[in-house]
Amino acid sequence: MIDFTAARGGETRDELWCCEHSPVLTLGQAGKPEHLLVDLGIPLVKSDRGGQITYHGPGQVVIYLLLDLSRRRLKIRELVSAIEQAVIDLLARYGVCAERHGGAPGVYVGSAKVAALGLRVRKGCSYHGVSLNVDMDLSPFAAINPCGYPGLPVTQTSDLGIALSPAEMAIALAGQLAAQLEHMQ
Repeated sequence: MIDFTAARGGETRDELWCCEHSPVLTLGQAGKPEHLLVDLGIPLVKSDRGGQITYHGPGQVVIYLLLDLSRRRLKIRELVSAIEQAVIDLLARYGVCAERHGGAPGVYVGSAKVAALGLRVRKGCSYHGVSLNVDMDLSPFAAINPCGYPGLPVTQTSDLGIALSPAEMAIALAGQLAAQLEHMQ
């Protein structure tokens, strides 16, 4: 992502990268190591994204948004809102009511976080992105203060009655993100 962003030119197309990660904890730029409560032997990687600490693992969809915000005349707060809205709209298609929580980026179902986001902007271009818990082992979240919030519950789409696999959810979420971004042009 860093290399792609550094090499971008004015005509470089925007991209969405979809993936799943092996188990890893990531600590954002402002992340505080004390939010790691228990060492589970999962690698901890310092990241240049915003936000605190989170867990990524198999069964979680991660989509990196490599966008030229300057060309799109898009501010970071607008991008954050668009990402959140894409997740909210996607879950609504399956009958799940999701929402934002003021001052705490991400998407929640009730008090439980289902999607986290962390971004970085360099030279007017974004990278990093959003992670959506689909069908994964949620237990590593108990070893951290997710996103820096002690006791924050997390959930996943499979527990919310959505029977899509991570691959199917990645396609659906990428489509919803693309629709949000097209709507903003």
